[in-house]
Amino acid sequence: MAPSITNLVRRGTSFITDKIPGQASGEKGFSKAANEAQLFPKVDPAVDGEDCDHDCESCVIKYPAKFSIDEKEELYGHVKGWATHLLVATGKNDWVRDVEDEKGSVMEAVGRAEKPGNGRLMLSASNIPTPHHTTSYSSPTTCLLLPSFTLIGNVTPASVPHLITNIVASAPTTTSPLSHPVPSLPSSIPPSPSSPSPPLSQDDVHNLTTRPSPHAALILLCSQRTRDARCGQSAPLLKRELERHLRPLGLYRELDDERPGGVGIYFISHVGGHKFSANVMVYRRAGFGVEDGMREGDGESEGGGGRQERNGEVDAGASQCIWIARVRPEDCEGIVKFTVMQGKVVKPERQLRGGFDRERGVCSW
Repeated sequence: MAPSITNLVRRGTSFITDKIPGQASGEKGFSKAANEAQLFPKVDPAVDGEDCDHDCESCVIKYPAKFSIDEKEELYGHVKGWATHLLVATGKNDWVRDVEDEKGSVMEAVGRAEKPGNGRLMLSASNIPTPHHTTSYSSPTTCLLLPSFTLIGNVTPASVPHLITNIVASAPTTTSPLSHPVPSLPSSIPPSPSSPSPPLSQDDVHNLTTRPSPHAALILLCSQRTRDARCGQSAPLLKRELERHLRPLGLYRELDDERPGGVGIYFISHVGGHKFSANVMVYRRAGFGVEDGMREGDGESEGGGGRQERNGEVDAGASQCIWIARVRPEDCEGIVKFTVMQGKVVKPERQLRGGFDRERGVCSW
């Protein structure tokens, strides 16, 4: 009898949570994975099927004929480590070359603010819709903080120093082990008399709110045409193909879809390495897996979940971020089936740039 999907997921989880030998010592008890095989498991035809590493045969979406990228340079291990990742809702797919130069924006304020004390903050503008459904920077917006999967509401440039001091600096990081208790983020942020930040109005301070993101996984696609035309070309094409594979599983979520679980796909600003376009970052919650999808063809299901509580503790957020590049439309089926759903990589030697796994305590930096 063929093994059930649940049994396969458990088998895969057992595999990826085993400690891999031969790793260098890293910070905070984490180990640095010396190569692709030590960071994330590669698909195995004996477990995942003989065609697990094949390109999608039904894909009809193609890149432009002159879409050319660097295929020779080594990818793995060259991304700069990060502790937290802040996505700012702008409602746009493209921005000025350096998003910190977007006048009057939250990104500009983050660039000028004091850095958080818990490690490097990666900053991305995103196409997440703004609360006012415009692209103006004159009204408060929303931010998404990773790996904690925290939505922060009513953010303005004036409130950014307070946001960094009271939310980002106290949030779990990419090297916060999931086995350790995770501090609770407050649902509203009171003023801090000892903060060195400029004085804030009561509205600026008290309007900052936090809540968990409803998604179980996120796929981030670099779409910034002003940095490289290939990013602007590839992102919408990949999104269409990823959506095609997620919808039958009941897991696709529109930008403003608040149903719990499922997979959100966002466009973000430049993350580096545009010569390896397309760059794709996959953040996965702990506990999200194949059992959260549904059988193909049952298109009415809500789709699943991911673990948002850990023995009654506050949700710890993403267990993994898998950063791949040189992604083409024909890769999307495997990315959904194995990377998003199971935390595996189909073509690590060609595509894996780096990432982290908080359950196993490994990262690429």
